Amino acid sequence: MKANRQEAILTLIKQQIILTQEDLQNALLSAGYEVTQSTVSRDMKELRIVKGHDENGVYRYVAAEGRAESTNQHHLNELFRRSAKSVGYAMNDIVVKCYEGMAQSAAVVIDELFSGRMLGSIAGDDTVLIITADVPSAAALAGELQKLL
Repeated sequence: MKANRQEAILTLIKQQIILTQEDLQNALLSAGYEVTQSTVSRDMKELRIVKGHDENGVYRYVAAEGRAESTNQHHLNELFRRSAKSVGYAMNDIVVKCYEGMAQSAAVVIDELFSGRMLGSIAGDDTVLIITADVPSAAALAGELQKLL
Protein backbone atom coordinates (compact mmCIF):
# COMPACT_ATOMS: atom_id res chain seq x y z
CA MET A 1 0.00 0.00 0.00
CA LYS A 2 2.79 2.42 0.93
CA ALA A 3 4.67 1.68 -2.30
CA ASN A 4 1.51 2.25 -4.35
CA ARG A 5 0.78 5.50 -2.52
CA GLN A 6 4.32 6.76 -3.03
CA GLU A 7 4.18 5.84 -6.71
CA ALA A 8 0.91 7.80 -6.92
CA ILE A 9 2.62 10.78 -5.29
CA LEU A 10 5.41 10.74 -7.86
CA THR A 11 2.86 10.50 -10.67
CA LEU A 12 0.74 13.32 -9.26
CA ILE A 13 3.63 15.76 -8.88
CA LYS A 14 4.68 15.06 -12.47
CA GLN A 15 1.18 15.52 -13.87
CA GLN A 16 -0.06 18.43 -11.75
CA ILE A 17 1.42 21.61 -10.36
CA ILE A 18 1.29 20.96 -6.63
CA LEU A 19 2.51 23.70 -4.33
CA THR A 20 1.53 22.57 -0.82
CA GLN A 21 1.26 19.37 1.16
CA GLU A 22 -2.46 20.09 1.49
CA ASP A 23 -2.76 20.17 -2.33
CA LEU A 24 -0.98 16.82 -2.49
CA GLN A 25 -3.14 15.35 0.27
CA ASN A 26 -6.30 16.46 -1.56
CA ALA A 27 -5.03 14.99 -4.84
CA LEU A 28 -4.31 11.69 -3.09
CA LEU A 29 -7.75 11.70 -1.46
CA SER A 30 -9.30 12.27 -4.90
CA ALA A 31 -7.26 9.34 -6.23
CA GLY A 32 -8.67 7.08 -3.48
CA TYR A 33 -5.82 7.16 -0.95
CA GLU A 34 -6.93 7.89 2.63
CA VAL A 35 -3.95 9.86 3.97
CA THR A 36 -3.23 12.32 6.74
CA GLN A 37 -0.99 15.35 6.42
CA SER A 38 1.68 13.62 8.52
CA THR A 39 1.67 10.60 6.18
CA VAL A 40 2.07 12.92 3.19
CA SER A 41 4.93 14.68 4.94
CA ARG A 42 6.74 11.40 5.74
CA ASP A 43 6.27 10.13 2.19
CA MET A 44 7.63 13.38 0.76
CA LYS A 45 10.71 13.15 2.94
CA GLU A 46 11.32 9.51 1.96
CA LEU A 47 10.85 10.34 -1.72
CA ARG A 48 13.01 13.47 -1.40
CA ILE A 49 10.33 15.73 -2.80
CA VAL A 50 11.21 19.41 -2.57
CA LYS A 51 10.00 22.67 -4.01
CA GLY A 52 11.95 23.67 -7.05
CA HIS A 53 11.72 24.58 -10.69
CA ASP A 54 10.80 21.91 -13.20
CA GLU A 55 12.32 21.62 -16.68
CA ASN A 56 9.97 24.40 -17.88
CA GLY A 57 10.93 26.75 -15.05
CA VAL A 58 7.62 26.31 -13.21
CA TYR A 59 7.93 26.45 -9.40
CA ARG A 60 6.36 23.33 -7.84
CA TYR A 61 7.08 20.16 -5.92
CA VAL A 62 9.66 18.05 -7.74
CA ALA A 63 11.36 14.76 -6.90
CA ALA A 64 15.10 14.68 -6.45
CA GLU A 65 16.68 12.65 -9.21
CA GLY A 66 18.12 9.25 -8.30
CA ARG A 67 21.64 9.36 -9.71
CA ALA A 68 25.11 8.18 -8.89
CA GLU A 69 26.58 9.35 -5.57
CA SER A 70 28.85 12.05 -7.03
CA THR A 71 26.09 13.38 -9.24
CA ASN A 72 23.71 13.33 -6.28
CA GLN A 73 26.27 15.26 -4.20
CA HIS A 74 26.57 17.83 -6.99
CA HIS A 75 22.78 18.07 -7.24
CA LEU A 76 22.45 18.62 -3.48
CA ASN A 77 25.20 21.27 -3.47
CA GLU A 78 23.54 23.06 -6.38
CA LEU A 79 20.13 22.90 -4.73
CA PHE A 80 21.56 24.44 -1.56
CA ARG A 81 23.30 27.21 -3.54
CA ARG A 82 20.03 28.04 -5.30
CA SER A 83 18.02 27.98 -2.07
CA ALA A 84 20.18 29.64 0.59
CA LYS A 85 21.39 33.24 0.87
CA SER A 86 23.36 33.28 4.12
CA VAL A 87 24.45 31.20 7.09
CA GLY A 88 25.09 32.40 10.63
CA TYR A 89 25.26 30.89 14.08
CA ALA A 90 24.88 31.91 17.72
CA MET A 91 25.66 29.55 20.55
CA ASN A 92 24.62 26.08 19.33
CA ASP A 93 22.01 27.33 16.83
CA ILE A 94 22.53 27.89 13.11
CA VAL A 95 20.24 30.06 11.00
CA VAL A 96 20.18 29.67 7.22
CA LYS A 97 18.39 32.52 5.44
CA CYS A 98 16.86 31.41 2.15
CA TYR A 99 15.06 32.80 -0.84
CA GLU A 100 11.32 32.99 -0.34
CA GLY A 101 9.73 29.54 -0.41
CA MET A 102 13.05 27.71 -0.58
CA ALA A 103 13.80 26.88 3.07
CA GLN A 104 12.34 23.38 2.79
CA SER A 105 14.62 22.63 -0.16
CA ALA A 106 17.64 23.84 1.79
CA ALA A 107 16.57 21.77 4.81
CA VAL A 108 16.37 18.61 2.70
CA VAL A 109 19.97 19.16 1.60
CA ILE A 110 21.11 19.90 5.16
CA ASP A 111 19.38 16.80 6.50
CA GLU A 112 20.80 14.63 3.72
CA LEU A 113 24.38 15.85 4.03
CA PHE A 114 24.73 16.65 7.73
CA SER A 115 22.09 14.73 9.71
CA GLY A 116 24.73 13.09 11.91
CA ARG A 117 26.18 16.45 12.95
CA MET A 118 23.04 18.08 14.31
CA LEU A 119 20.27 17.38 16.75
CA GLY A 120 17.66 18.50 14.24
CA SER A 121 16.43 21.16 11.85
CA ILE A 122 13.18 22.95 11.13
CA ALA A 123 12.29 24.92 8.02
CA GLY A 124 9.86 27.75 7.53
CA ASP A 125 9.29 29.67 4.31
CA ASP A 126 12.62 31.49 4.11
CA THR A 127 14.56 30.31 7.17
CA VAL A 128 16.06 27.04 8.39
CA LEU A 129 16.93 26.64 12.08
CA ILE A 130 19.49 23.97 12.93
CA ILE A 131 20.20 22.89 16.49
CA THR A 132 23.58 21.35 17.29
CA ALA A 133 24.92 19.86 20.52
CA ASP A 134 27.37 22.65 21.33
CA VAL A 135 29.05 25.83 20.11
CA PRO A 136 32.05 24.15 18.42
CA SER A 137 29.68 21.87 16.47
CA ALA A 138 27.62 24.87 15.36
CA ALA A 139 30.72 26.79 14.29
CA ALA A 140 32.07 23.85 12.26
CA LEU A 141 28.74 23.06 10.58
CA ALA A 142 28.06 26.73 9.82
CA GLY A 143 31.49 26.92 8.19
CA GLU A 144 30.75 23.93 5.96
CA LEU A 145 27.37 25.35 4.99
CA GLN A 146 28.99 28.69 4.11
CA LYS A 147 31.41 26.84 1.82
CA LEU A 148 28.42 25.39 -0.07
CA LEU A 149 27.21 28.90 -0.87
